Amino acid sequence: MKLILMLTTLLIAAVSLSAAQAGSTVTYAGHDKVTAAMANGGALANGTDFKVSMARRTAPGQVEVHDKETDTFYVLDGEATFVTGGTMIGGSVRSPGQQVGTDIMGGETHHLSKGDVIAIPAGVPHWFKEVQKPFTYYMVKIVKP
Repeated sequence: MKLILMLTTLLIAAVSLSAAQAGSTVTYAGHDKVTAAMANGGALANGTDFKVSMARRTAPGQVEVHDKETDTFYVLDGEATFVTGGTMIGGSVRSPGQQVGTDIMGGETHHLSKGDVIAIPAGVPHWFKEVQKPFTYYMVKIVKP
């Protein structure tokens, strides 16, 4: 019950912030959609200046840097070694404002597990270096204009 309350609060905060800034229409994600997204990953709400989704990882990923997106993760289940900051190695442009790489030199290592929250400001390299067990997390992206 605490998890559903936390997720609902985060979703409302993200949507409210976006609506207040852009005068947008409110986006609602019912419990069936949230439950399905928790099982498989997927989008819950999108606007011009925000994205809310569930994500599920079973393996490490690439280093990422988002020029205009701040990522906030709330860990629902699993464990991962997550690296932030430092310098991205082997970077290339994936799409406008989005770079990917192969490694981070120097960053800070975090052990993420159920209940943790981490926020990564736009422009900061970040990387799921290791994933132990399936790793499920709630993600809010705030997009700078």
